[in-house]
Amino acid sequence: MVLSRFWLVIFVSSIFFIVFGLFSSQYYSIDYVLNGKKDDPILISEKFIDEIPVFIKDSIQKSKDKTYNLNRDTLNIDTTYVFKNQTVKIYSGKQKSDGLLPTCKTSLFDIILPLMAYLAFFCGLMELLIISGASEKLAKKLSPFFSKIFPSVPKNHESVSYMTLNFAANFLGLDSAATPFGLKAMESLQELNVEKDKASDAQIMFMCLHAAGLTLIPTSIIGYRAAANAANPADVMLPCIITSFIGTIAAMIIVGIRQKINFRSATLVVGLMTVIAAIAGLLFYINGLNLVEKNFFTSNLSGLMLVAIIGITLIYAFVKEKKFVEDKTTIFDAFVSGAKNGLTTGVTIFPYVMGMLVAISFFRNSGLFEIMSNGISFFFSNIGVSKEITDSLPVAMLRPFSSSGSRGFMLDAMSTFGADSLTGRLSSIFQCSAETTFYVIAVYFGSVKIKNTRYTLGTMLLVDLICVITAIFVASWFF
Repeated sequence: MVLSRFWLVIFVSSIFFIVFGLFSSQYYSIDYVLNGKKDDPILISEKFIDEIPVFIKDSIQKSKDKTYNLNRDTLNIDTTYVFKNQTVKIYSGKQKSDGLLPTCKTSLFDIILPLMAYLAFFCGLMELLIISGASEKLAKKLSPFFSKIFPSVPKNHESVSYMTLNFAANFLGLDSAATPFGLKAMESLQELNVEKDKASDAQIMFMCLHAAGLTLIPTSIIGYRAAANAANPADVMLPCIITSFIGTIAAMIIVGIRQKINFRSATLVVGLMTVIAAIAGLLFYINGLNLVEKNFFTSNLSGLMLVAIIGITLIYAFVKEKKFVEDKTTIFDAFVSGAKNGLTTGVTIFPYVMGMLVAISFFRNSGLFEIMSNGISFFFSNIGVSKEITDSLPVAMLRPFSSSGSRGFMLDAMSTFGADSLTGRLSSIFQCSAETTFYVIAVYFGSVKIKNTRYTLGTMLLVDLICVITAIFVASWFF
């Protein structure tokens, strides 16, 4: 219900703001909201050629393509005049996001179809894990720990193995694998859910832990920083881990208090200490490497782990081939059957993803997000917060709505202020240590057709806020 109302608010308010802007002459045309592409110039006016300044008119007439660009960096002016069909069209500024129709198209071709391909492959592998008995064994090993965090999930339930694989994939930066494992976990938890259209306690805990985005090797962030000529592209790795780990613990505590989970359990404490020790050990090892060795290790660990997961799954399935025979199937046929289920899941979640992305497109193109962002930055700057921090806040604000949008702000921050500036580094940490909350909720709850998400959205946004505050303190401390 909360998500539905929030979706309506940002959608309807954006539409009203766009229409008001058109009739109050703030916008010359709203076609870009419907058909425009991200970073396209925006049409702000149209005049007869005799109505424009003489020097621009002369420059247009001398130009072969009847175009004149007025670019003055000192005044932050970048305006293009195009003479066509007896009038001069004036363009200025860039579109923040794809319009409605391009967003509908890209949500299918750039998001859902690739996701369906990943789902097909990894759901095929998971079918092998199920039939071979590997998922059951993994669940038995981890049930003592997971039963404390997810008390409503029976011991040795298959959802434990799926959640483990999801957390492991996120931890290693394997986004393409994390989503299929996570969707499978949600489907498995839905089987235990008594009220099918209402999120269960276990599903809420899983989603909120997922929101913190605990990551060991932020491969993509390191790659972007390397492309931006950072002196040490991996220097944000430890701040990213600390920030996302604190966010994960915060999510567990916030939801745990709401669900009355016993945190004094020895099993839970030992499990958490083991995770902390493992992270500390890996960080200690990585810190002892030189720059070349560090780059080699961080760029290959995730890939090697994914190959290992695939290899171990196939080898174990081969060793347990008798179980496939007993199930009247073969290893390959089981893989194909699981892949078909993955495609079905992809089709199911498409409307949820498209609906959320279109609302976010309207929100960004309407200018409402920019007004909110500027207002928040102005507020923080007036209470003494460093300008280097306020310059990075747009990344943190947009991250829950759009991964690509926040990534664009991050790249712009590194380009404008430098990859090794506090703004550039903090933007990278923001991008790494939180999830695209609204997209994730649409995908995961949409896959199991849950309408009432209860307190999930509020908790996930609170965890995002905790990650932002933590990132600021950690970045200020480290850099």
